Amino acid sequence: MPVPYLDIQEDVLALDAKELKKLRRIVALAENLIASSPKPKRGRPALPKGDEKKRASGKRVRRTGRELAQFRKMLKAERKKGVSVSQLARQHGISTAYIYMLP
Repeated sequence: MPVPYLDIQEDVLALDAKELKKLRRIVALAENLIASSPKPKRGRPALPKGDEKKRASGKRVRRTGRELAQFRKMLKAERKKGVSVSQLARQHGISTAYIYMLP
């Protein structure tokens, strides 16, 4: 059923002046919103080095590559000293499976 207030000619939508004004206003508002919004960042930044309390809180932590290598090295060294896996897991907020999977 054709819509009476819209005339479609050659894939072009014919709008009256009032509708065009509304459409341009919507487009201008959208452009302003896009221009004023901050650029999205990917991922979550790694915690600074002094936030050991946050790391042990049980929440997931995103580490940089260098921090991760140091963390794994430290875990291996503690395991060689004889520290139990369950104690390490509780202390650092990681799973026991993660410690067992270390090469």
